[in-house]
Amino acid sequence: MKKRALISVWDKTNAVDFAKGLVGHGYEIISTGSTAKMLIDAGIDAIEVTNVTGFPECLDGRVKTLHPAIHGGILARRDMPSHMDFLASQGISAIDIVCVNLYPFKETILKPDVTLTDTIENIDIGGPAMLRSAAKNNDSVAVIVDVADYEMILDELNESGEISKQTRFALAAKAYSHTAAYDALIASHLGKLAGLPPFPDKITLTYEKVQELRYGENPHQAAAFYREIGANANALVNAKQLHGKELSFNNINDTHGALELLREFDGDIPTIVAVKHSTPCGVGSGPSLYEAWQKAYAADPVSIFGGIIAANCEVDEETATEIDKIFVEIVIAPSFSDDAIKILTKKKNIRLLTVGATCGRPNTAQDFKKVSGGLLIQNADDTLFDDKDTLTCVTERKPTDSEMTDLLFAWKLAKHVKSNGIAIAKDGGSIGLAGGQVSRIWACKQAIDHAHEFLGADAAQGAALASDAFFPFPDCVEEAHKAGITAIIQPGGSNGDAASIEACNKYGIAMVFTGMRHFRH
Repeated sequence: MKKRALISVWDKTNAVDFAKGLVGHGYEIISTGSTAKMLIDAGIDAIEVTNVTGFPECLDGRVKTLHPAIHGGILARRDMPSHMDFLASQGISAIDIVCVNLYPFKETILKPDVTLTDTIENIDIGGPAMLRSAAKNNDSVAVIVDVADYEMILDELNESGEISKQTRFALAAKAYSHTAAYDALIASHLGKLAGLPPFPDKITLTYEKVQELRYGENPHQAAAFYREIGANANALVNAKQLHGKELSFNNINDTHGALELLREFDGDIPTIVAVKHSTPCGVGSGPSLYEAWQKAYAADPVSIFGGIIAANCEVDEETATEIDKIFVEIVIAPSFSDDAIKILTKKKNIRLLTVGATCGRPNTAQDFKKVSGGLLIQNADDTLFDDKDTLTCVTERKPTDSEMTDLLFAWKLAKHVKSNGIAIAKDGGSIGLAGGQVSRIWACKQAIDHAHEFLGADAAQGAALASDAFFPFPDCVEEAHKAGITAIIQPGGSNGDAASIEACNKYGIAMVFTGMRHFRH
């Protein structure tokens, strides 16, 4: 009995060559619509589906293949005489290969001017049905959803004259993954349009693989990098690499941390963020990127070695010259001047990345944390405080304008330091950062020690201190006073607030409550 292959594809890349290869192995080709026309125009004797079903395509093409002559031919078990007898009695031929890819739903919804009508019309019905039928009957049918698999199929046919059972099973699993992702994307997109709750009873996520990574956080861990559907130009996943070797798992994770902090700053003021092990080690803002670099570097010239540098404006020659003096893994910015590229590309191991913008947030509304046997999902922490008007000075002395500027700067940093986190800032630069401590007082002391170690014994005089969460005791205020810190910003809300306020009033320290905490565990 002559073998049959059904080919109906939206992405027609290499479809003609694939069909010719199948014909060369004795397959009869059946097809639909524009795919059939393309194959016939290429000299392939393709049979149109309407001639198989005896029923015309109808409803503007909505119904083509939803017919027993198609699905019977796909689903019939070859090892069951009753199935094969039924096909024979109805004049239905078995279908041995189903090669289908689906209407471009993803590409449609990513168009800026897409209408709801276009969205709905690009939901494929017959395609997924055929894929699922073929995948279910993989004992006898090979199902192909990926253009990249054409060559492998033809190679097997050339070598053995058939497609192996193992290959058919693997292709079936791939087809179910394909239709699951397709349906999940439709459900997610329509759910947003319908205003459904952001945390449904069941959730299926659709991401596309960007690349296999050499390894994960450690060499014994396998890893890959995936792209969220619809991620905009500001997203790290859409960054362009200008120079350097392939990014590692840790490179990507650390760069994400640098960009997340950098996005807290207005793009009008040149700012540099230096990150090591996904933790900020130096941040600076200034009239020029060079001055911002000097502040960020001075804050911790030790930890910045082998770190990640993120800038919110073009990296110029002067700044590149300074960066080139040390080893850094990555520099990411909106752009690089020609002179900066000439300087930085002399080192083969440095990676240079550009991203659409480093201010303003990508359109990512949720944050995911994998736990054993489950997944935690939350809204992204994309605000500093509810509103500047909600900031409350709770001490007798109010912060000066310059102190308030330093407080807001420090608050941005504290949000991105791991809890327990403390950030000390002054004159547009970080001077002490400490996080990940199990005790807040330890973090406070460590941040002050860093300031003294790298910037001198008087570094914290007149500086501002931010804490990611409230003070349960006045001990951090005591340490701040010893260091010469004159202003503190923290969420407030502790039962021990009164003691901390009293200590601030005693030492003339201005304290501001934000009413919002920023745990980062």
